[in-house]
Amino acid sequence: MDKLTKNADRFDWTLTLILFMLFLVSCISIYSAQSSGQYDGNFLKMQIFWYIVGSVIISITIFFDSYQLRKLAWYLYGLGLLLLIGIILAPETIAPIRNGAKSWYIIPNLGSIQPSEFVKTFLIITLSLVATKHQETYLDKTVKTDFWLLLKLGVVTAVPLGLIMMQPDLGTSLVLISILVGFILVSGITWKIIFPVFLLGASLAGSILYLVITKPELLEKHVDTYQFNRIYSWLDPVNHQSNAGYHLMKSLSAIGSGMLTGKGLGNGEVYVPEGHTDFIFSVIGEEYGFVGGSIVIGLFFLLIYHLIKTALDTNDPFNTYICTGIISMVTFHVFQNVGMTIQVLPITGIPLPFISYGGSSLMGNMFAMGIVYSIRYHHRNYMFSSDRSLSA
Repeated sequence: MDKLTKNADRFDWTLTLILFMLFLVSCISIYSAQSSGQYDGNFLKMQIFWYIVGSVIISITIFFDSYQLRKLAWYLYGLGLLLLIGIILAPETIAPIRNGAKSWYIIPNLGSIQPSEFVKTFLIITLSLVATKHQETYLDKTVKTDFWLLLKLGVVTAVPLGLIMMQPDLGTSLVLISILVGFILVSGITWKIIFPVFLLGASLAGSILYLVITKPELLEKHVDTYQFNRIYSWLDPVNHQSNAGYHLMKSLSAIGSGMLTGKGLGNGEVYVPEGHTDFIFSVIGEEYGFVGGSIVIGLFFLLIYHLIKTALDTNDPFNTYICTGIISMVTFHVFQNVGMTIQVLPITGIPLPFISYGGSSLMGNMFAMGIVYSIRYHHRNYMFSSDRSLSA
């Protein structure tokens, strides 16, 4: 009995409560979205199933401590690369093209699986190992060692990033970049390197945006037309609502009509395509208004705050880096998904974590949460030492 009580104290009940609240929001929102008539499938039933699968993933992952994750890091990274290469090489009967992207494997009787959703967490684990080993090897920091760390982090990220861009999947590519940025900011690399790199990246992004708007003919050979349309529809959705701006106009109409408190459960009147997946926040905004949307965003703030607290509570750099990567991933997902539904950011097809329908996205995120559970579960405080052990 004492052992059971001891193990219960080590379990992360706060994270469980937050995930349960997100589960409820997801079920209620998908229930409303699937009644729009766009699809015939019972997405609520499947989302509950994927949450059960995700819970199993957490229950397995929690028993892998940081030492074991270090051992598995490069194997997981290699597995992720093999899955991404397989997507490119596989025939369309196995990996079909959907919405112009070849990003999914077809699994008989289960649907499809998107390996890039798991690659995100595989990359986080591997980058954490790379950064930790670098810090352990180079105790005396110099500009040269910082630049070497930046190069290693960049190369490790560039390989899966390039494979995902070949699909092409811009949204997931941006997530990988956001994870890399998070690692760069907390890895201790001097600002003498970070500032020029970020300035170069911002200048490059700004130049590309300028060319897309003013001289698209210079980029037509290198950029697909639908990427141009996303920018145009973002900047001027009214004049593009018959094609690329249709989703955004519907989203703005839905969220705007929800006003302060919304229209109530199941009372949505604006048809929003993909309302159960990428545009589920539009459904929430229409039926629960500004108040409901703020509560959902508040839940994500609680999640991110808890992840930050977990990162600060452990003295193991490897675990801290893992939490950093997960924080970067979740934060970018939420910011991008909510932002694209209200015209703050271009539409990239990124789901809202734990709420949007999708087995791959949910399982990938639950795998990441399983690692957070593991960090909490194997964490130790010692009365007469400032050190904190990581293994049970």
